[in-house]
Amino acid sequence: MYLASFVLKRYDIDLNALLGLHFFKASDFRLDQIFTYLFMHGSFEHLFFNMFALWMFGRIIEQVMGPKRFLTYYMVCGIGAGLMQELVQYIHYLSILPDLPPVPGDQLAEALNGWNTVGASGAVYGILLAFGMTFPDERLFIIPIPFPIKAKYFVVGYAVVELLSAMLRSNDGVAHMAHLGGMLFGLLLLLHWRRPGGLQKRIRDWWNKQRTPKKSSFHYQKNARFSDEMDYNERRNANQQEIDRILEKVKSHGYGSLTEEEKRKLFDASGR
Repeated sequence: MYLASFVLKRYDIDLNALLGLHFFKASDFRLDQIFTYLFMHGSFEHLFFNMFALWMFGRIIEQVMGPKRFLTYYMVCGIGAGLMQELVQYIHYLSILPDLPPVPGDQLAEALNGWNTVGASGAVYGILLAFGMTFPDERLFIIPIPFPIKAKYFVVGYAVVELLSAMLRSNDGVAHMAHLGGMLFGLLLLLHWRRPGGLQKRIRDWWNKQRTPKKSSFHYQKNARFSDEMDYNERRNANQQEIDRILEKVKSHGYGSLTEEEKRKLFDASGR
């Protein structure tokens, strides 16, 4: 995609403007940009360092997660980073809206086209988080730090740097909050995968609990008695089928062919 952007420039097609993520109130915004912006980059350095980090950490996490789950994780982090960027831009838009000159809505939407985000950095930051959570005590040599640092401290340090950069260097052209958004969505997904049953089970259990009548109600008691009768009939039928099988075995091979467990079941049934 990076090389294609150079080729298409000869035909007056700006691929970054076409596939980059615009502010949702801009005239050039399309919903598919929340996905396509991940594959565009603003410079060779931007592309190189993202892909180098993806190769260095992503290949290990892919081996741990498996290809399908890794791809899901990568895309969730990338899309989450885009959503975070949209939220930050919307907050900024609300803050400057009172100071904007009164212009028609279409002109304002046209002016907002300059708010364009490209790059896979948010997804890559999500992978860094996954590496730090999976191998927290793995020691890394990070230039220019002159000593090895554990992965968990490396990830936390990166997050702190991004947060401070977002607050102190908001006009440097880097989507710092999008990076943090990728880490946030990655964290939520990892916590979901690590919990027994996951989020779907908890939602399903909550929904079933809401639909279950209170124990004090007559309707609940009636249903409970009906459920108990159903369980009793199922157990009785299962026991009868087992006794029939044992009797058929005695008929075919004699009483001596029975196991101790089968003899006990036959004895208990004869007592009833």
